[in-house]
Amino acid sequence: MSDERDPEKQKGPGGIPMRELHELVKKSHRRDQKAHAPDKLKEPRNRWQRFVRYVWDRKRG
Repeated sequence: MSDERDPEKQKGPGGIPMRELHELVKKSHRRDQKAHAPDKLKEPRNRWQRFVRYVWDRKRG
C-alpha cells in the first residue's frame, strides 16, 4: 500500500489522521442513534399498556 493511500499517514482536517477521524465519526453516529432511539417503556402506546404501566408504577411506589 502506498503512503498516500494509507489511512494512518493520510491527514484530514485539523491534521487528524484519517483513521482517527473515521473512529470519531463512528462514535458520534452511535451516540446520535442512541439519543434518537425511542424508549418503549417510557410512553406506552395504547390504553392497555398505559393501564399496565400505571398499575406497575403504583406497586413499586
